[in-house]
Amino acid sequence: MKRQRLIFFVFGLLLTVTSFSQAPQPYTWRNPAASDFPVVEGQAWPTEVTSPYDRFPARAEKTLNQNVWNISHSSAGLYIKFKTNATSIVVRYKVKGALEMTHMPATGVSGVDLYAIDPNGQWKWAPSSRSFGDTIEYRFSHLVVSSEFPGRDYEYRLYLPLYNTVTWLNIGVPGQSSFQFMRLSPEKPIVVYGTSIAQGACASRPGMAWTALLQQRLDRPLINLGFSGSGKLEQSVITLMREIDARVYVLDCMPNLTAWAGITKQELENRIIAAVKALKEARREVPVLLVNHSGGTDNNTLDTAAGNDYKNANQVLQQCFDKMKAAGLAGIYLLSGKEIGLSINSTVDGLHPNDVGMMDYAKAYEKSLRSILQEPAGKLTTTIPVVQSRDGYYDWRSRHHEIISGNKTTPPRIVFLGNSIIHYWGGQPKAPLSRGADSWNEILEPAGVKNFAFGWDKIENVLWRVYHDELDGFEAAQVWVMIGTNNLTADTDTAITDGLKMLMEAIKVRQPKASIMLSGILPRREMEKRIVGLNVLIAALAGKLKVQYVNPGIVLLNAQKKIDESLFEDGLHPNAAGYKKLALAIKPYLKQ
Repeated sequence: MKRQRLIFFVFGLLLTVTSFSQAPQPYTWRNPAASDFPVVEGQAWPTEVTSPYDRFPARAEKTLNQNVWNISHSSAGLYIKFKTNATSIVVRYKVKGALEMTHMPATGVSGVDLYAIDPNGQWKWAPSSRSFGDTIEYRFSHLVVSSEFPGRDYEYRLYLPLYNTVTWLNIGVPGQSSFQFMRLSPEKPIVVYGTSIAQGACASRPGMAWTALLQQRLDRPLINLGFSGSGKLEQSVITLMREIDARVYVLDCMPNLTAWAGITKQELENRIIAAVKALKEARREVPVLLVNHSGGTDNNTLDTAAGNDYKNANQVLQQCFDKMKAAGLAGIYLLSGKEIGLSINSTVDGLHPNDVGMMDYAKAYEKSLRSILQEPAGKLTTTIPVVQSRDGYYDWRSRHHEIISGNKTTPPRIVFLGNSIIHYWGGQPKAPLSRGADSWNEILEPAGVKNFAFGWDKIENVLWRVYHDELDGFEAAQVWVMIGTNNLTADTDTAITDGLKMLMEAIKVRQPKASIMLSGILPRREMEKRIVGLNVLIAALAGKLKVQYVNPGIVLLNAQKKIDESLFEDGLHPNAAGYKKLALAIKPYLKQ
């Protein structure tokens, strides 16, 4: 009997300990609307909205069509960027409208969607458990963003509901976890004015709307001005768009401007030309992309009446486009329905895309916009522009934003693009550590060199930075490219030279007057022989591209063509003596 009681006691004690160990951890909650700085990306007027998740400023109510104003309270296209090391995240919020529609699920109408970007710049998606009610809750559990770089503060993006009004929202992480909202991007956004299709109907979840997919693919801010049934090229909306310093204006309103909707051909022509004219008068340098209706009989949909209606509208758009081009209007482009390429499996109802159709849209838009923006992407990893956060010493995006801001106040004369070897040498923008400040200050600083190098960068990371405005808005005398050593362990020599070729071409487009210097890869321990052969290829590439090849790294080698260990800290990064020799080797080539 005593033994039996002892067994029950031990069993009860184990249950108590187990229950205690499994007790839920307290969560710390953050309200984006209460942040000290704007954190809702995708808003053009973040300080002028009545509700924190509106898309138009409060003053717009006086000028907008009432339907447009009402729909502008939907949070389509808005997303929140934050960093955390949490392995579980909870999002709680309330919405005003119906949770779902007959042709669109609650996860798209009223749901949220969570993505992460790992330290190598790869997008990850977080599945959820969720409950819809008076308060909606999404739980994201067992999050492992990177096993290669564990325990980091990873970058997340929370996409908000496409067809509902968010009244309040909180993000929770376990109490011991780090958390910080990220500041808005200083880059110029892509601005999309469109219909329900642009708003996001009928994506299964917010991250599958074509605008969200496009934003991820280009990794550039995007402002979604899609208004279900009410995107009609109205001058009141165009007037507001003129206020936005955009990278590109997109006009995708044709699905709401057909004869079935009561729009005559003459009225359609008037609206198209008036919209383009108004945008171009305000911001002549900003490209305008006009977009066809994506539906029609060409995709084997059997409603021929609707298909012909769509075709007729597209014919008017083509005529207007041709007329404007013939009149000499520059910077306008056309994306055709054929290029979008919807199939019989791409829509919910013959008009609104499902997730397959959303992907069709995103791919077509990406191809068109990359051409307009002169931001090509290849198939090799070295030719696909991408961010990174591998280095634990500094914040990669913050340094990128600092460079863009600094260019506006103090335009650089000479730019060095590189990796940690250059980043941690010295100069401005200031790095968290400096291994050769004396030689930088003595030789490079007086020449007007700015340090645009980032620790851990590969060729594809520099390509992203060049595409994302680091060389825009000023005229440099000289641009130095000293990149590639971090590609050696993962990429072939052919991939490295192909990446350098694309990078050099991107620099030429943005700095046509600058003298461009392509450096051989600097020597590193146990890779000396390969680097010698690779540098022969890089020198040949420089000749083909008509840029100057330099190889200052040879001063860091000994008589046996191995690195001089006395000049290095770790076989890769020079010490102060190594940097001094490197600076003296570079000095004769610096443009006076």
